[in-house]
Amino acid sequence: MAPFQCLVVGVAGGTGSGKTTVASELAAALPDGRAHIVEYDSYYRDQTGVDDQTREAINYDHPDALETELLVEHIGLLRTGKPAEIPVYDFVHHNRSQETRRLEPRPVLIVEGIMALAVPAVRELFDIKIFVDTDADLRVFRRIRRDIEQRGRSFQSVRQQYYDFVRPMHMEFVEPSKRWADLIVPEGGSNRVALEVLVARLQRDLA
Repeated sequence: MAPFQCLVVGVAGGTGSGKTTVASELAAALPDGRAHIVEYDSYYRDQTGVDDQTREAINYDHPDALETELLVEHIGLLRTGKPAEIPVYDFVHHNRSQETRRLEPRPVLIVEGIMALAVPAVRELFDIKIFVDTDADLRVFRRIRRDIEQRGRSFQSVRQQYYDFVRPMHMEFVEPSKRWADLIVPEGGSNRVALEVLVARLQRDLA
């Protein structure tokens, strides 16, 4: 029997750039059951035992806030044909859930997150590296809307977090990581030509 083969695709970009849309479009364009998506954000470190005030003060836009070693372990399991228990993160309470999401191996694994190309240990596992490049004004408005509507944050807290953490970490880690990309996709999910090129490549590799 031939060994299990898995193509690992990394999708990076700034907050609100459209990474999730690109990852979802790629997965949806493949035959059912051929692709999984793993969000790097699911790997924020567990904060059980840490008080709420301390949790809210953590810089969640720095690589150290993520349990990268666990993500690397799970990518390794999935690409060699073994299942993985993916953590589930609660963004409202800034903590990891007690539940996990079991993933069985599939031929394509898409990993998306702002630090996907910035962290060498993760970047080196990708067969295809994508950076979604969207203008800062669009990204910040998308983040404001998401955090207020989906995560119960106030506008003041979103604004403060953006100035204190999001923007400086983007400039230090995320923006420079586009140099590692095999393909830069302007405007994310709106770029139909780039998506068609990527889908064609994945379909060819699957064939």
